[in-house]
Amino acid sequence: MNLDDYRYPKAGKVNLREISTEPETECDKEECMRRLESNILEIVEYQEKLYAAKREGLIIVLQAMDAGGKDSTIKKVTSGINPAGIDIADFKKPNSGDLEHDFLWRVNKMTPVRGKIAIYNRSYYEDVLAVQVHNLHLGFKMMPRVIANPEFFERRQRDIIHFEQYLFDESYRIVKIFLHISKDEQKRRFYERLEDPDKNWKFDPGDLVDRENWDKYQDIYEDIITNTATKNAPWYVIPADKKWYSRFVVSQIILDTLKMMDPQYPILDEEELEKFTMYKRLLDNEK
Repeated sequence: MNLDDYRYPKAGKVNLREISTEPETECDKEECMRRLESNILEIVEYQEKLYAAKREGLIIVLQAMDAGGKDSTIKKVTSGINPAGIDIADFKKPNSGDLEHDFLWRVNKMTPVRGKIAIYNRSYYEDVLAVQVHNLHLGFKMMPRVIANPEFFERRQRDIIHFEQYLFDESYRIVKIFLHISKDEQKRRFYERLEDPDKNWKFDPGDLVDRENWDKYQDIYEDIITNTATKNAPWYVIPADKKWYSRFVVSQIILDTLKMMDPQYPILDEEELEKFTMYKRLLDNEK
């Protein structure tokens, strides 16, 4: 598997209709699941070094259509990670307090401390996605010069690019992942939620409203990924009709990013190391 096949920016505009939602891999389900487990073990090791060094932070932005597999992917790829070293932020519809601030306010305050991994289950991209699909900005308490500006969402995309570059310049890495499922697979997963009593709680009637806007969502996702994929904050479009495959690829993206970051355990200077002899003596002399 070559992650470059999924990574953006690339030349030209993203066309989700031409990108497969099915696995494109040399490994079958059993082999991919085995590799996933191996990747998780390595991720745990790198995360411990990242947390110890506290020199850089990693932010994983996870986006998908409803039933795209975000929750289960997060649950799987973070299994085994020390809870002290990871933050999971679930960005729901902004409340009235959020809307009284700039749109990046609630995201900025969730920026992890250096040394941690943060996974955003949905993110600030909803402010140029769902807001645009449903024209929610028309109800925002902003001046007409802002609301009526035809470049309202283009400006927000530019703000996002600057925000992500700012974080990179402040010693953070940002990786953005779009779990790309087909409309047929979403329908199958909706039926599963309706028919399985253990999954009934997952079904939200509002998801059907978004499903009616499927094509509009795809168009805007194409625009967003094309315009906001940068060298320092790339997008990955992952085939997600098979969860076993998308989880494996996500784990590989995280692992490869951590390897590139190459965190190391801190090395104490000679003066600190010399004190260890005294500390050992104090322990030995305990009554």
